[in-house]
Amino acid sequence: MPRSVNKVAAHQRKKKYFKLAKGYWGARSKVWTIVKHHVEKGLQHAYRDRRNKKRTFRALWIVRINAAARLNGTTYSRLMSALRTNNIEINRKVLADVAMNHPAVFTAIVKQVA
Repeated sequence: MPRSVNKVAAHQRKKKYFKLAKGYWGARSKVWTIVKHHVEKGLQHAYRDRRNKKRTFRALWIVRINAAARLNGTTYSRLMSALRTNNIEINRKVLADVAMNHPAVFTAIVKQVA
């Protein structure tokens, strides 16, 4: 009795992996066992780094706000505390953008809460 394999499904599965490995260097895009390993590892990194990207951007916004706040004679910590006590709802992303692109507006915000 001949061995029964589902060749069509197996070929489609491999084809999907090889498509994801397109552009990888050397055997990482040519040899099935190596392709499978590197594609799965790449997908793990992508999953992890989608979360890390949020942390990285938040840290960048905080650095930018702190730099602009220090130019206006305060610190990040004091500024955020003052915003909270004055019930000014503005998130760090917008505040960092204002600090970088519209320094006069940022100065006005600092004076408003100080």
